Amino acid sequence: MTFHQLTYVVEISKCGSINKAAHKLHLSQSGISSAVRELEEELGIQFFRRSNRGVEFTPEGKEFLSYAVSLLEQKQRIEGLYGQNRNAAAPERFSVSTQRYPFTEDAFLRMLQATQESRFRFSLKETGMDAVIDDVYDHRSDIGVIFLTELTEKMIRRLLDARELVFHEIASVDPCIYVRKDHPLAGRESVSEEDVEGYPYVSFEHAQGVAADFSEEYPEMSLRRPDRWIHVNNRATMMNVLAGTDAYTTGSGLLVENFISQAVVTVPLVGKSPVHIGWIVPRGARLSHRAEQFIRLLEDSVADSIQFTARLHRSMTKPQSRYTDLNPTKRSSP
Repeated sequence: MTFHQLTYVVEISKCGSINKAAHKLHLSQSGISSAVRELEEELGIQFFRRSNRGVEFTPEGKEFLSYAVSLLEQKQRIEGLYGQNRNAAAPERFSVSTQRYPFTEDAFLRMLQATQESRFRFSLKETGMDAVIDDVYDHRSDIGVIFLTELTEKMIRRLLDARELVFHEIASVDPCIYVRKDHPLAGRESVSEEDVEGYPYVSFEHAQGVAADFSEEYPEMSLRRPDRWIHVNNRATMMNVLAGTDAYTTGSGLLVENFISQAVVTVPLVGKSPVHIGWIVPRGARLSHRAEQFIRLLEDSVADSIQFTARLHRSMTKPQSRYTDLNPTKRSSP
């Protein structure tokens, strides 16, 4: 199979006839027909049926077309990157895969603002923890940003060891719940797991079959599933759901001052083990200058987020006595 043969099949599909394709490619009709026939014999399929009206692709031919087009596009992309710019310096490349954390985005933006290179290819991907680990393991990302808890650490570290990945902790923080600013629980010094019972719970959805250890929310001790559970797949939707309903979610509770939505706040969740925030790379990997810069900026962003979130908690804390009988599932005593 050659790229020439792939080009002939794709061009025939575009033109609707072998004759028109041959004319467009400045080749003989017999030459194209012979090349396509050889490819059909090699693969054991028939691409199309000929008629007086032109050609009609078979189901197998249509399926082959999708692969052929993709391969030709990849070829053109490679030629565009290296063919004409053979003597030019390659653009700098750096990629980060992260769970949906605003402080990672903040660090990425800080890196962009400090970048002066004329050519670069930088990438930031927000996704679930399992995908972050896969991206770093498969070298699609230079660095991954995840968190560990007492309940998930053993399983996650075992997986990281099996894949020759290392977790470097940046900070350890107490978990929080996220709620809208006017939520009945907003402004409390802290809340317990019992306090949030009855409120809708919102979480990021993940692929079927993915273990709960890869959840992006802080794992609650209770194994009971919420009666009202909302699944979303991006951070913007999560924030909108929290801002517009009585729903809550759990996590590190860290808020970035430049990104904060005035409608969503966090409240410490008592009686829970800390959240360990950090980054992962392959064991023994030599970090590039760009990776080292990003890690420093990530550490700065996390530290700034911790300070800002603490100030916000202090400014919003209200007397605890104002919060009796606010849980919708509890009845006041007679």
